[in-house]
Amino acid sequence: MFTKQTVRDVDVKGRTVLVRADYNVPLEAVVAGEGVEGVADTGEAVRITSDLRIRAGLPTLQYLLEHEVGKIIIISHLGRPTGERDPKLSLRIVAEKLAELLPGTPVNFVDEVSGPEVEIAAESLPEGGILLLENLRFSPEEKANSADFAREIVDATGAELFVQDGFAVVHRAHASTSAITQILPSVAGLLLEKEVNALNEVITEPERPFVVIIGGVKVEDKQPLIKQFSGLADQILVGGKIAADGYQAENDQIYVAEDFDINEAGEKLDIGPVSTMHMVEAIQNAKTVLWNGVLGKVEDPAYATASTIIAKTMGENRALDSIVCGGDTSGFVEGLKMTDSDLDYTLVSTGGGAALKLLLGQELPGIEGLEDK
Repeated sequence: MFTKQTVRDVDVKGRTVLVRADYNVPLEAVVAGEGVEGVADTGEAVRITSDLRIRAGLPTLQYLLEHEVGKIIIISHLGRPTGERDPKLSLRIVAEKLAELLPGTPVNFVDEVSGPEVEIAAESLPEGGILLLENLRFSPEEKANSADFAREIVDATGAELFVQDGFAVVHRAHASTSAITQILPSVAGLLLEKEVNALNEVITEPERPFVVIIGGVKVEDKQPLIKQFSGLADQILVGGKIAADGYQAENDQIYVAEDFDINEAGEKLDIGPVSTMHMVEAIQNAKTVLWNGVLGKVEDPAYATASTIIAKTMGENRALDSIVCGGDTSGFVEGLKMTDSDLDYTLVSTGGGAALKLLLGQELPGIEGLEDK
């Protein structure tokens, strides 16, 4: 059960609400002048390749609008700027996409996060309108968890309530996740509540048989997760590079991929058909499946076979409680969903590091600071 207050527990009518969203969407550079969504000042064009994270946060925004919120101010980050403004990492393109997804709702953008320009933009925003501020990480004070920076945002926007809805960032103690909660009454958004509840459920009361699939690259990152679920899952299936590099199972409950798809250089870049079918059979017999970590070098379609088969086996089974988490895994599954609308999952998590820390029972600063129920 989610123990923090959410937007459902507070009165938002007529109030200016500051929402921390996760709009760290994947982008790709394209040839300018071809009708793309945004063109940087350098003349380069960028396009959003998946709007999963924008769409995932829509229920919170729609709830606020339906309950007659005064104004919605959204803050987020995009990419990993090096401390200077990078026009290719501006959130303007996200504001344009958000306006498409919320027709009839005014969606404005301002290329600052505090100061006079934000004050003017917030004051001129119509009731029931949305204002997206510029990339938080253009300011080093964000990652420094600066209370002064958080106060500047609050003062410029006139915010009266803070809503944390960026699950992917709640494991970080930044100004927009931690310091801000010391300034404003703070509650969770609907996406944050949904993700935490779904992940907590697989820890506390999964419907059995419960199968965990672990892939990815670094065994040091995955070993704690394997250990955590050794006493919780009915079966753990290990693939990906950690299996290819010779990971050894500690007990019979853990199955490690036994065959691989190998390139001409002798590199094991995907698990093979025997291992894939073993995992498929385990999924077909399961009631709950948690998948963290792709099973091959999925950026090369030739080595995405096993991950594709596993994703489709999970997504086509409507009776399965299916949880997909981890940045690469969620991104891969979302890419498949864009071309196969029949795929459906209980949760495709927007959080990589946050999901991992929650599953390991570690503290999440962005949740700890919210109001208790």
